[in-house]
Amino acid sequence: MSTRTDAIERYAHLWEAPSSPHQWVIWTTAGETMVFDRQLNCPEYIDDEPTLQEVLRRMREAGVPESDDYPGHPCARHGSGRT
Repeated sequence: MSTRTDAIERYAHLWEAPSSPHQWVIWTTAGETMVFDRQLNCPEYIDDEPTLQEVLRRMREAGVPESDDYPGHPCARHGSGRT
């Protein structure tokens, strides 16, 4: 049976020291605060609010960057003519 600690530790990769510049950032929008994966260019889904709050706390403690600005890159446009 899974415990709350197990659920939190499942996300340990989000606050452990990366081998490259921060892949994950804490992104605060008008409505919520979430973990954003800059490599995949999308939010990391954490559906349990207490787990999310603990993950965010640990990420902040580890010095993960935090921003109100969109931390990703623009999506490629379909049919842009580039090869």
